[in-house]
Amino acid sequence: MKRIELLAPAKDYEAAVAAVDYGADAIYIGGTRFGARQAATNSLEEVRRVVQYAHRYGVRVYATFNTLIWESELADAEREARALLETGIDALIVQDMAVPRMGLGCELHASTQVQVRTPEMARFLGEAGFSRVILERALSLEEIRACAAATTAEVECFVHGAICVGYSGRCFLSRSISSRSGNRGACSQPCRLKWSLTDGRGKTFIKDKHLLSVRDLNLSERLGDLLDAGVTSFKIEGRLKEVDYIRNVVAHYRRALDRALAQRPELVRASVGASEVSFQPDPEKSFTRGFTTYCFDGRMRGVASFDTPKAVGEYLGEVEQCSPRGVRLRTKKAIAAGDGLCFVTREGVVGSNINAVSGAWLTPNRALRVEVGTPVYRNYDHLFHKTLAADRTRRLISVKAFVWLNEQGVVLRYTDCEGVEAEAERVLTLDVAQQPAKNEASIASQVARTGDTIFRVEGVEVEGAEWFVPASLLGEMRREAIGKLLAAREQKPLWHTVRSEDRAARYPHTTVTADENVTNSLAAAFYRDHGVERIVEPLELALSTEGAVVMRSAYCIRREMGECLMERPRLKGDLYLETGGHRYRLEFDCKRCEMALIDTTK
Repeated sequence: MKRIELLAPAKDYEAAVAAVDYGADAIYIGGTRFGARQAATNSLEEVRRVVQYAHRYGVRVYATFNTLIWESELADAEREARALLETGIDALIVQDMAVPRMGLGCELHASTQVQVRTPEMARFLGEAGFSRVILERALSLEEIRACAAATTAEVECFVHGAICVGYSGRCFLSRSISSRSGNRGACSQPCRLKWSLTDGRGKTFIKDKHLLSVRDLNLSERLGDLLDAGVTSFKIEGRLKEVDYIRNVVAHYRRALDRALAQRPELVRASVGASEVSFQPDPEKSFTRGFTTYCFDGRMRGVASFDTPKAVGEYLGEVEQCSPRGVRLRTKKAIAAGDGLCFVTREGVVGSNINAVSGAWLTPNRALRVEVGTPVYRNYDHLFHKTLAADRTRRLISVKAFVWLNEQGVVLRYTDCEGVEAEAERVLTLDVAQQPAKNEASIASQVARTGDTIFRVEGVEVEGAEWFVPASLLGEMRREAIGKLLAAREQKPLWHTVRSEDRAARYPHTTVTADENVTNSLAAAFYRDHGVERIVEPLELALSTEGAVVMRSAYCIRREMGECLMERPRLKGDLYLETGGHRYRLEFDCKRCEMALIDTTK
């Protein structure tokens, strides 16, 4: 049967535990170096703790090792990779093609930074030794299906969270504006800045709007479509997100994925343990810039958020009245003191916490002057987060208990849902029970107690209840057997798919371009061995990006504005994006339906 995985982010041990407890089948986490989020690093000991906690549930752990590697760093990178593998992680997520040539003998996942957008690339990576390919976020369902059909590797797809407006791994916008490179894990996120759209000669069409800020992805209603397309891993973005975000979003996707799996008996969940949360998960109540399915159903308008790159949260309604007394909303949702609201005005987003609620009137913590009809969002739900903080969800693994008694002693065995067993035995002389039926019930009750462990006893079988055993002895044996079962689960080998590199596999192109970033000799050898004839000097190592394409994107400002070149636009001629003294000419490839930014800053 095919294993299906819900994959969650973890910036640290606390977030990893939350991801596991609330239903993830796998987690991804950064080590000390070479991860694409410099702000989310962890010591090797911390990663080892994560592995120990996750593996008891059969939850796999992947280390993000997905930055470009300089020639001078190759030895350090290999040492770091081997050290990560010694912690017990299950795979490395990589961008640089030097890693497959390090002889690590581990499962490798091709990061989204590798740019898997075509069936040809998906096929090649599977042949070249990658166990999994992680697809670009800007693909349609049909493109995802085509990639999955073309490769024997597993296919991973982002389903939730922030979207890189540029193709991942091919964006140099941050590096062109600052010294911080996204391909080295330090993106400054200039796409979230205010930009002006101009003609480059002094005329401004749109001033100081967040023209490159795309909404957040939410495909929770489309998981069945992705399963049918061949996707096996469903990835939630957010290695910088807080624990409450992890709890809420993971719980939401756990329920959605379980519903989809229930209709497909040929598919099986990749880990074990049931998480029973006491709240109703709702992704709108965690960080969100507003949701979009992006390009999933084809390229369309309405995917950007020009007014703000910040979290606006769930839509509540509109302003019905504003006065010195406060604000009254036209909404069907309950609002409480402590909530945080966003008012989307013509001048931008105005935020305010609510100090008090009196009927339909809200008292904000600041004076507001907003027009009737202003849209209102809630980016902090005080009561929801209070409930979330009080939640004590535990993930429990089902076990069965078996007790055998005779005059010479007792044996207690626990067997979990995967067949892992542990037992405790005592050799001693037992007395005959005066009331066998009562004795059997007492034995069953005693061995079913699992306290605050990760196990839940679903059934007890007792053989030999005519022999009496003291409850204190059974309690001692129960603690021993449960401890052994936990140790056995932590040592239970997880499944891995380690592939060897087929040197005869041909790269889809004979030239590796500057934006594919071959930055070291091992990566260069990899490409040449797979048929590449020419490797262009990487843009990542260039002294300047002037005149270069620093971003390609499936997102198009013209389309978003209703000015598509294929639909009789009013705006003619070249267009430019400008911010803080930096200027980029926009280039539109209508055949591919793509937009590019070319650095024209002097």
